[in-house]
Amino acid sequence: MRLALLAGLGVLALAGGVLVFTCDSMARVTFALLGSLCCVGGVVTVLGLPYLGVAIVLMMVMEMVIMAVFMIAYMMNPAGLMPMSMLHNKRGSLLVSGAVFAALVAAVLLTPWPARTGPPPPDTTFQLGKALMGTQMLTMLVLGFALLATMVGATVLATHRGRYDRFGDDLGRRQARDPAGGGVGR
Repeated sequence: MRLALLAGLGVLALAGGVLVFTCDSMARVTFALLGSLCCVGGVVTVLGLPYLGVAIVLMMVMEMVIMAVFMIAYMMNPAGLMPMSMLHNKRGSLLVSGAVFAALVAAVLLTPWPARTGPPPPDTTFQLGKALMGTQMLTMLVLGFALLATMVGATVLATHRGRYDRFGDDLGRRQARDPAGGGVGR
């Protein structure tokens, strides 16, 4: 079952990668890439690293949604839906990508992979975090909270009124004074 799921997700990831280069608009390419990368996150999860797999999926979903929003907002053609080609220098890129693919397949098949010498660690997420972060875990935690505080602070500073300002100082106003609506004080 696990091998079938791994193979299915791998085929879907590959199909999404092919669609990235065959779709004719940036918006479709974005969602093909999103599907492909979500399947890669599924592959990582099936391989026994659920934290990393979920992190890949969450990160790629947010990245691709932001990319789609910016394409819709700022591209000169209507929302990136105009036909276009994602291929440039077709012969050269085909030769380079074919050679790289063949080299990677050869490396995978010809590398003498080490055999496992003991049972797997009880907590693969902890082991992965330790291997990735090492001694920098505290730094990354502090940076994460600093970035969160920056985003919250920027949002607070960007709004000119608080949550309850429209109900008056004592929150006694019966009808809210909304800038967008026809409330009291308009």
